[in-house]
Amino acid sequence: MERKNQTHLTEFILLGLSDDPTIQPLLFATGLLIYVLTLAGNLAIIILIQIDQHLHTPMYFLLGNLSFTEICYITTTMPKMLWDLLSGDKTISFVGCALQMFFFLTTAATEGVLLSVMAYDRYVAICHPLQYTLLMSQPVLRWLLATSWAIGSLNATVNTAFVFSLNFCGPNKIVHFFCDIPPVLHLSCSDTSHAELVTFMISGSIMSVTVSLIVLSYVLIVLSVLKISTAQGRIKTFSTCASHLTVVSIFYSTAIFTYMRPSSSHSVEDDRVISVLYTIVTPLLNPLIYTLRNKEMQAALLNVLGKKQHCQL
Repeated sequence: MERKNQTHLTEFILLGLSDDPTIQPLLFATGLLIYVLTLAGNLAIIILIQIDQHLHTPMYFLLGNLSFTEICYITTTMPKMLWDLLSGDKTISFVGCALQMFFFLTTAATEGVLLSVMAYDRYVAICHPLQYTLLMSQPVLRWLLATSWAIGSLNATVNTAFVFSLNFCGPNKIVHFFCDIPPVLHLSCSDTSHAELVTFMISGSIMSVTVSLIVLSYVLIVLSVLKISTAQGRIKTFSTCASHLTVVSIFYSTAIFTYMRPSSSHSVEDDRVISVLYTIVTPLLNPLIYTLRNKEMQAALLNVLGKKQHCQL
């Protein structure tokens, strides 16, 4: 049957993280601080990679693009949330809600694919070091990057189209701080089963494939590392993967919890709390994780600050 959009609503109301007006100033101050720190941290990584010749490698090329994606990712939600807290006007137009969902889903899926590409990069570097420059050449890197954004755009286009092809003729209050799939579907007066199935199939397929590739890469990495004769050599080799594994764990655990559950098991309060982790906390932590655990990034930062010495840990 052809499904026509018979929307009676022209706008939604984003209820935000809390309905309590007394804590709005605190939420605004905290959110603004987190947003500024996130932008500063990810921009610092991009700038360091650009100006330090030692960081002109495939691994840091991918890290720089991950930081750029993180900036786009958090910018799809935080500015609107901060404006709502500051102005008290929590409305968002129907089109604006669709656009926010589209850009959020694009950057979220792109980040997931990029994390799997970074796992592949570590696999090649550790398991096939002699072929590394060939397998991770600039043309290959550009193709992998373009593919990541193409998959992200496809994910967003299909999911957003299905969600906003539904009818919205009742309540317009979204119990969330941005237009995410579960809370928007909750407001539809149509049968949402098809949209939920599409989300499960499209987003689930992307998550399943990327997580499988990450797991496979690290299984092969572990098998290769175990062949190293000295314990110190094994620790040094695997330490290059520690930061990436930390980021992967945070990102995918929260994303799977949000999108891979049936709608009947969703709690609006739980979803709001969990969404803070993958939309706000993860982009903030990534620069810290990659710089504090990475000696080369630390050395580049010290050089920029005028201290011409390498980190000795």
